Amino acid sequence: MLDVEFAQFSDPGKSRDHNEDYLGYAAPENAERARSHGWLFVLADGVGGHDDGEVASRAAAEHLITGFRNAPRSEALGGLLTRLVQAANLCVYEAGKQATVGGKPMATTLVACAFRYDRAVVVHAGDSRCYLIRQGIATLLTRDHTVANEQMKLGILSAKQGAVSPHRHVLVRSLGSDLFVNVDLAEHQVLPGDVVLLCSDGLHNSVEGSEMAAIAGHGANLEAAAGRLIELANDRDGGDNISVSITRVRDVERIGMYRGRPYKLR
Repeated sequence: MLDVEFAQFSDPGKSRDHNEDYLGYAAPENAERARSHGWLFVLADGVGGHDDGEVASRAAAEHLITGFRNAPRSEALGGLLTRLVQAANLCVYEAGKQATVGGKPMATTLVACAFRYDRAVVVHAGDSRCYLIRQGIATLLTRDHTVANEQMKLGILSAKQGAVSPHRHVLVRSLGSDLFVNVDLAEHQVLPGDVVLLCSDGLHNSVEGSEMAAIAGHGANLEAAAGRLIELANDRDGGDNISVSITRVRDVERIGMYRGRPYKLR
């Protein structure tokens, strides 16, 4: 059966007086729920410069978590997460509209990873990231939805230019900015020993993926690893909120699919 352990930590950083990041999860109560629903881990980063970023991030994450817990049994994770993110986007969008007579902007990034059987499904919008750490190597599973990254994709900027572009933090996608949001979603097979790490830009702007792998991989204590990563980001910068969610896969249940129904592989 799928078995995971995890740790989540968030810190306001050295320069901010409040934290606009929000972390959460949905854990199955028993083995049956682990098979029918699985696990969900969520990280949201309220968009800086917008009013009530902390309200947006919390609303989006909690909407996703509640929807995941109440989802129909064995609903496909890809379709479920897509549906829940769209609903969370509408929740944040409407909250901004209703906040005052004229409405006020409210937005957040979001990255979430759901585990079931031997699969991880990752969905995201914005520049919060998801890394897969396997055998000491960190692989980035998400793509930052920023102006600079779009320009690099089009060949307008080189990777070196994009790294210092004034538009590298300007988002082209986020939850709550519009009535609908375009999200990226991908499914990955996971193996025992894999570590999946979610983080806000307060971490990945100052800590490299290879450093995350060195600290969080190789059987490290996850709570200690999360604390060390936040400490390192604060030492190097600390100008933004810093959040990290680390999940280690201890065991999986290998399955195949036949006519949309899972069956156990021996």
